[in-house]
Amino acid sequence: MALLENEHEMYCKRRADHWNALVNRQSGLFSLHYHRRLIEIYRHVIGECDSILELGCGQGKLLDALNPKRGVGVDISKQMIDEARIRYSKFHFICADSQTCDLGDSTFDVVIISDLLNDLWDVQATLAHIRRYCNEHTRVIFNVQSHLWEYPRRLAEYYRIVTSNMPQNWLTPVDVDNLARLAGFDLIRHWEEILCPAPIPFVAALCNRVLVKMPIFRVAALTNFYIMRAIDFTQKLTEPSVSVVIAARNEAGHIIELLNRIPKMGSRTEIIFVEGNSSDDTFNTIKNAISHLSPADYRLIRQPGKGKGDAVRAGFEIATGDMLMILDADMTVPPEDLPRFYAVLASGLGEFANGVRLVYPMQGGSMRFFNLLGNKFFSWVFSWLLGQPIRDTLCGTKVLWAGDYRRIAAGRNYFGDFDPFGDFDLLFGASRQNLKIIEVPIRYQTRRYGETNIHRWSHGWLLLRMVVFAARRLKFK
Repeated sequence: MALLENEHEMYCKRRADHWNALVNRQSGLFSLHYHRRLIEIYRHVIGECDSILELGCGQGKLLDALNPKRGVGVDISKQMIDEARIRYSKFHFICADSQTCDLGDSTFDVVIISDLLNDLWDVQATLAHIRRYCNEHTRVIFNVQSHLWEYPRRLAEYYRIVTSNMPQNWLTPVDVDNLARLAGFDLIRHWEEILCPAPIPFVAALCNRVLVKMPIFRVAALTNFYIMRAIDFTQKLTEPSVSVVIAARNEAGHIIELLNRIPKMGSRTEIIFVEGNSSDDTFNTIKNAISHLSPADYRLIRQPGKGKGDAVRAGFEIATGDMLMILDADMTVPPEDLPRFYAVLASGLGEFANGVRLVYPMQGGSMRFFNLLGNKFFSWVFSWLLGQPIRDTLCGTKVLWAGDYRRIAAGRNYFGDFDPFGDFDLLFGASRQNLKIIEVPIRYQTRRYGETNIHRWSHGWLLLRMVVFAARRLKFK
């Protein structure tokens, strides 16, 4: 053990000496361009943030560019830290090894590890160590350079167009995923960035904003980005309360059965009906059905606008539960499946539960052929857009924490407010907040009363426009 500790200390000393010697040296042209692009990517992924811990912060340029209210930088190089303290006095900088640094009882919204894993003595030990500075909402975001670029980088170092490095750890995405799991983290998503590290006009922008996102080209990317969350927090609510929001338009024939079949969940189950200006007697049917039930647990409001998305938002605004659920009033998703969604969040397995209708065989006539085809197309597009597997974008049942919804609602202007269904608004928002999305297969049933409110061609065209808009916001930045 003592021998290993000595080797670790010597390894860190050599690295510290290397970076100390580079503190006043001018960065290579490619390195300047590369780090400018990293700043753009981290800004896009993180957005506004209250507190950030950056490991391997160097002179503090990335931390300053992100401008958190509370920023802490850790680096092994004393010269780098001294320079950071002079330049950015509003942040706290510590000279220490990332594997052993002591930051007290602080936790952070975001932990950044940019181009450091390649340089560490023990990646697993470092990840396990920083877990103590994470809470259940913390996101650990880092990038790791690809082994494919090892020899081009050596050539660039020889000609001094990039900053020189000592021998590196070369980690594949499989390696990173495995090390993260061993250290108690759950990988949310992984993607590739930077195809052209040279500042070539037009070519660099085309390669780094567009081509690197494409399946054929992304395998050649210079760096891989990852977002993780720490798992197994014991302070999670053991019995969170639930609010089930039901948008009901022309659904009078389903109301009594819905009330009889929705199971009790958590410490309290609140059911909120949002009636959407029906042409049948839906409003009075709901009013009469809940008139003899507890007004604290059963509520009815009229929808202020149009579309299911508007109804869901109105219901969420008045919901009091810790967990928010959407259930379609048409009974195509069995209410008895709701505890499956509840278990995903209550256990910590995921932070956003999305129903999937495309796993089990459907009842005959429950989904028309072109609707099925459209759902499969949009599932493929969304998996690519969000960086997480999304097999069914339009299943009406979605579940998330109330606190996460409030953050999604606060950032809604980023994507705009033109989703009549609400599904895309929530999925885009969940991705923007870097939530862990888990899909829950359900058996899709045939509607027994009334007609669907979905118009497949006009709504399909609208969805396609939304996807193009979201791609510009999420993918090609």
